[in-house]
Amino acid sequence: MYRASGSVLVLAVVMMTGGTPWAGAGRLAMPMASQAALGRIELGRPTLPPLTYTMFCLRYEAECRSRRGFRGGAVRLTEERWADLLEVNRAVNLAIMPVPNDLGLAGEAWSVNPDRGDCNDYAVSKRHELLRRGWPARALLLSEVIVSSGEHHLVLLVRTRSGDLVLDNLAPEIKLWSRVPYRWLRVQMPSSHQLWATIEGKGA
Repeated sequence: MYRASGSVLVLAVVMMTGGTPWAGAGRLAMPMASQAALGRIELGRPTLPPLTYTMFCLRYEAECRSRRGFRGGAVRLTEERWADLLEVNRAVNLAIMPVPNDLGLAGEAWSVNPDRGDCNDYAVSKRHELLRRGWPARALLLSEVIVSSGEHHLVLLVRTRSGDLVLDNLAPEIKLWSRVPYRWLRVQMPSSHQLWATIEGKGA
């Protein structure tokens, strides 16, 4: 579960050597507010979080505790916040060496800012770094999806008034949630990260 595919290693090497896939990533246009209607994810019924998330919270209590800032809706995507997203997405993707988990659930141990890891480590590290920069917890939602190979994968969903954006270790670009080729399963609820929700629309 949550394995990093072999293509991740190729992507990481290309990015670290200054190859084309990363070229221009810092110049990506900031989403416009007019895209919000198409780019807003619809939460379904409450559901339990992944067991591995519960285990993560036992190790990193500060990452999962209730915080001020859960009240309110999506955040306004200013130029400064867009720069934050680009910088954190790029830095974390480059900092962690992708290593697939071949042990399944027994090998799961989500870690913040490890030297080596899989998609879970990238997602929780990006959330951690954005929280450090003052982003409200309600806008930073871990999300479970299924990739084309059928494997489960974790990404960070960032809720903004310009649409819900995906920070992903499988791609350098930041995209609207509706424009990534995944099947969406569940996402943290903005009001309480102890509960997750199923996804309407592009869900299972």
